[in-house]
Amino acid sequence: MSVWVRRKDTQHEFETIAFQDAPQPPMTPELYEACQRAVHVIKADGEILRAGRATLFILERLGWGYGLPRLLWLPPFIQFVELGYRVIARNRTLFSRFLFRSDDGKRST
Repeated sequence: MSVWVRRKDTQHEFETIAFQDAPQPPMTPELYEACQRAVHVIKADGEILRAGRATLFILERLGWGYGLPRLLWLPPFIQFVELGYRVIARNRTLFSRFLFRSDDGKRST
């Protein structure tokens, strides 16, 4: 996903770092363990978003507008976003064949 975000981030909104390479702080042992299971975003104000919420934040900042991402933040939609994130994360290998492909058709991560 980080390659996809870097490619789509034409306004340079994000600094993508593999969690294994993240500096301490902000990386903590607890955050390191959590990053193994889900994407995380650390906002400028220090707030940490993970999994589906982090994905919605990324999509909103990449220009997917305020409509759909903002709607999906609301209950009960956010619960479905988090459930969908868990399903995709648990089946990452299968979904990576179809999602997050590079422009030349090769898989990106």
